[in-house]
Amino acid sequence: MLNWDDPLAPPAPRMPAPSLESSGGGTEPVKMPTGQDIDKVQGVIARASGMQRPAIDPVAAKPINADDKRVVNGLADINQLAPFKYPWAWEYFLNANKNHWTPLDINMSQDVHDYHHKLTLEERHVYENVLSYLTTSDILAMRNIGLAVMEKMTAPELQIYQARQVFEEAVHTWAYQHCIETIGLDQGEIYNRYRVVPEINHKIEMCNQRLASVLRANIDLNDRDELENFLMAYIFFAAVFEGTWFYNGFSPIFALQRRSLMKGTGEQLQYIMRDEVLHASFGIRVCKQIVLEENVKLDPKIIQHMWEEAEAAEAQYAHFLLPEPILGYSAEDHIGQFRFIANRRATNLHHETPFPGAKIALPWLDEQANLKKEKNFFETRVTEYQTGGALNWD
Repeated sequence: MLNWDDPLAPPAPRMPAPSLESSGGGTEPVKMPTGQDIDKVQGVIARASGMQRPAIDPVAAKPINADDKRVVNGLADINQLAPFKYPWAWEYFLNANKNHWTPLDINMSQDVHDYHHKLTLEERHVYENVLSYLTTSDILAMRNIGLAVMEKMTAPELQIYQARQVFEEAVHTWAYQHCIETIGLDQGEIYNRYRVVPEINHKIEMCNQRLASVLRANIDLNDRDELENFLMAYIFFAAVFEGTWFYNGFSPIFALQRRSLMKGTGEQLQYIMRDEVLHASFGIRVCKQIVLEENVKLDPKIIQHMWEEAEAAEAQYAHFLLPEPILGYSAEDHIGQFRFIANRRATNLHHETPFPGAKIALPWLDEQANLKKEKNFFETRVTEYQTGGALNWD
């Protein structure tokens, strides 16, 4: 039994419950009380104590109508989950739970050897700076959903998936920390790079500006300007930040993994990729729902500028990360893949493609990003999760 004063204390031995036979009660099944039974009991208690039952506002007691729910500016009770208006949001939550994992499930011993004995200086540069960028980015993603977005949702089925998303971003941050600590990197130096490396700092500051614009308690989403700004921030985080920068940001590590280098880190990122695909897909769907419900018409020029600004930042980052190609991967590959994935995300949002004619630059990426569990059971603790082959990478 849990010790409520000290939850970390060993559980006390549980005393065996007396059987019905020993208490002389026979073996008939226990009858569960009905709603009418409860009302009778409450009535008896009220009469015995001379107290009146609490009054309920008949308007507030009216059953919830799912049609009254909205993504934002809804009129239904935010505390009542069902009936659903957005059953797809609940499905996202159920699927996310099928991909439950922790960084400790993955064997990192070979990565320690690879980093210290196999990676070139250029490959170490790539590895360290990818981790440096990702550690800060996932904390930003967690703060965006947990502090800026969730409170503005007015349907609980949306908030419940987003609560899971916040947890997953924390697990991702743990994964990067686990890699950094296991390899033996200087944590202070790695974590501070986003503050001193201009190409990483620029991307982080772009996110901070979007987050700051919606992380305010006095936002009124009935105001059209505020609503459009919130929607653009959500589109940025879902389609650009998680849907494209993150998706593309794992590629350098996958390039090492496909050469049988840093395979443990690569496997961590494969599990993170599964989560991020759901995050981006969910965010894009919510944004489209807001556009539909609130009849929002965003300026295509503003959307195009967002993508061009994101591409410029990604290009600067790619050239810093890969001043010279490593085997099988170059800055041009990284930028080309960004444009290709950006077009995917824009199409999903029903926007014009920002980079017409962009071709896939890393045809192996989708295959590499998918988990293949062909390992001996004793070589890894990870199991094949239920959603493994069912995710749509678009």
